[in-house]
Amino acid sequence: MVFLWPNLLWLLLAVPLLVLLYAWLLHRRKQAALNYPSLGLVRAALGPGQRLRRHIPPALLLLALVALLLAAARPLAVIKLPSEQQTIMLAMDVSGSMRATDVQPDRITAAQDAAKAFIAELPRHVRVGIVAFAGSAQLAQLPTQSHEDLVKAIDSFQLQRGTATGNGIMLALATLFPDAGIDIAALGGRQAMRARSLDEVTNQDPAKTFTPVAPGSYNSAAIIMLTDGQRTTGVDPLEAAQWAADRGVRVYTVGVGTLQGETIGFEGWSMRVRLDEDTLKAVALRTQAEYFHAATAADLKKVYETLSSRLTVEKRETEISALLALVGAALAVLAAGLSVWWFGRVI
Repeated sequence: MVFLWPNLLWLLLAVPLLVLLYAWLLHRRKQAALNYPSLGLVRAALGPGQRLRRHIPPALLLLALVALLLAAARPLAVIKLPSEQQTIMLAMDVSGSMRATDVQPDRITAAQDAAKAFIAELPRHVRVGIVAFAGSAQLAQLPTQSHEDLVKAIDSFQLQRGTATGNGIMLALATLFPDAGIDIAALGGRQAMRARSLDEVTNQDPAKTFTPVAPGSYNSAAIIMLTDGQRTTGVDPLEAAQWAADRGVRVYTVGVGTLQGETIGFEGWSMRVRLDEDTLKAVALRTQAEYFHAATAADLKKVYETLSSRLTVEKRETEISALLALVGAALAVLAAGLSVWWFGRVI
């Protein structure tokens, strides 16, 4: 905990002085009891519980004073608060390699089930958009608060050839920043199914100046990219990650499948697919996000549960003066109430 006005903490030195003053007053009362034997007999008749009770209201009042003095110094503490995240873009791999069955019942089904469970746990005020990418990227669902529309979009996935992870990131960014100069047509369709540089899919207006921000500083949106293979076409994912980092957007990456990979067949051809962990880790690192590996369907659900908690709750340094002032006021009222109840007077 830190304080905005730490100099006011010197006032806490009055607390031990008040304790000494209280002890001195008790001593004077004790001397009075010795001078008046009848008072001594009355106090001797009181049990230890009764004698202890008389100290409770002053102790509560002292704690109230401490809380109010701390509040006056304007303390800051790191506490968990609802996130400012308003939009989450899910960029999901729908390449043919998602047929692999190393994740039961298969990668695509496990990914769909986990994504739907993730959406169901999100607060209703959070909008979610869905990008499906294979050899090209398509916007499956504009950001919406309708969980029903999101589930329909996820259920409509159709597997295709190729893996353009960079295109998936860029299309998600184009959805978040529609005026950023990203050529959406270059990311989807047949023309997108080849390796491209970032310059080919972006067209920044010369009249507009862009100043990069700190990576991870954009708190209104985030991207979650789920994939199971290596990029085979489209924009380099590291270039796309840098584009996201310059705009402060975090790209959380999720790798699905075993690290050893698997050989799959599709429409008469076969290939071995392997998870490109190094690239996914680099994408997450560059955007100040995190990488997760899911080798099973259960792992995948846990990943989405973790992401849900990370994206809906965040730790922030917050001033808690009001909270301490409320505690101090409550303690003072409690001290006065107990004193009136037990002794018929205010402390």
